[in-house]
Amino acid sequence: MRRILAGAAAAAMALCLLVPPAVAVTEPSPLAVPPDLSAAEVSFRGGGGLALHGTVLTPAGAKADRPGIVLVHGAGTGTPRKQLLGEAVEFARRGLSVLIYDKRSEGYSLFTRSYSQLADDALGAVAALRTRPGVDPAKVGLWGLSEGGWVVPIAASRSKEVAFIVLVGANGLAPLRQQTWAVAAGLRKAGVSGSLVERAEPKLYTVIADGGMFPEPYYDPAPTIAKVGQPVLGIWGTNDLLTPPKETPPVFARALEAGGNRHYTFQFFPDADHAAHQTPDGGVTRLKELAPGYADLVGSWIKDVTGGKLPTAQTNGPAPTQASLTIPMDPPAWWESAFMQVVALLVFLVGFGAYPVVALVRRLRRASQAPVSRAARLVSAGGFGVVLGAFSYLFYVVMTGGKLAAPGPMVAGHPVIWLVLQLLAVACVVATVRTALAWRRARAAVARGERVRLGLLLAGGAVFLPWALYWGLLLP
Repeated sequence: MRRILAGAAAAAMALCLLVPPAVAVTEPSPLAVPPDLSAAEVSFRGGGGLALHGTVLTPAGAKADRPGIVLVHGAGTGTPRKQLLGEAVEFARRGLSVLIYDKRSEGYSLFTRSYSQLADDALGAVAALRTRPGVDPAKVGLWGLSEGGWVVPIAASRSKEVAFIVLVGANGLAPLRQQTWAVAAGLRKAGVSGSLVERAEPKLYTVIADGGMFPEPYYDPAPTIAKVGQPVLGIWGTNDLLTPPKETPPVFARALEAGGNRHYTFQFFPDADHAAHQTPDGGVTRLKELAPGYADLVGSWIKDVTGGKLPTAQTNGPAPTQASLTIPMDPPAWWESAFMQVVALLVFLVGFGAYPVVALVRRLRRASQAPVSRAARLVSAGGFGVVLGAFSYLFYVVMTGGKLAAPGPMVAGHPVIWLVLQLLAVACVVATVRTALAWRRARAAVARGERVRLGLLLAGGAVFLPWALYWGLLLP
């Protein structure tokens, strides 16, 4: 037994030695660091014991007992640390030690992620930076961009070792609500109006989330924000097209004050985008340069709060631009769930598909029959076309939406592709009614096999009507 325990202890120690909690690495930095800064490589453990690697940037000849800050990425799998190098350089030049690290790809994907796990990654980075020479461990905080605005408050609420937090482009709403708004805002910015943007786009996101293809869709950040006791600096660009800049700051303010925290500063930067970078076209294009005064504010604010000079509930800067409000995104009712959408698709596959398949078999057997109504062919072919075309176009819109969508040619605020699908949907509904009436008139002469074929087709047509209404294909 002693040998077994000794072996287990040795194995555990060896495993720990693979990646200590925080260790400087002598290998050269993979980043091109300006000569006025020094760089040191570090490795640390994140959530679940995952090994993560980063770089600490420090101004040359920096003073001892200086503050430190860890930068937490926005959304994206395995985002490299160099993506935040611009911010890190500017913050380091303001007298801070700045840790940037490669974001995890393990356990994180388009369909799977955990903000809690990402928060543990951030806390691992904080622990690493607190051990760096010259860094005052009581003055280390977190900076979070976009998705990091959900992650950083979780980390701060868990650990008093986080001295302060800085949030950029952060969102106080649920992820699904924010994403739906961002894509819809991009469509509206491209001139789209009507059922595509008002109904079909949010409905698609509802189905995607219900199908488990949207991670943490209904996460409510407010209760966690209310647990944050550290000073908070919130920064938003006035031209943020990915986070609703008018709705989010009040959510943060209400949550912080509900938790008794009035030590927050909110700052809006003019002509700045989601990441507080300069933008020449209202937030669509992100320039390399940070918004003027952004880095100075971060540097001076951190020095003040770590020096005991705490802010008191203030909002500064010009009012942001937000052309439309977000809409609540609740879990779907049973009849609009992903499961029921799959059932509807199966009904369409059988109902619309059986009609041409039977016709082909009859032709091969040279036993063709005249159709009860030529409109039946339109129900079959048109129904398939609308279902396939609508989902294909909607997924295209979602994948290319945000900031400035590309919906294609438009007529009176409606994309031509969507208009064609709407007209075809109307034609299918009319054709379904005509086919049903024709069958009723000729029911005595309709053979048993043809009745089954028409029954399946009309079942598909009957389901198609509420389905098309749900997706906005029969609405303006």
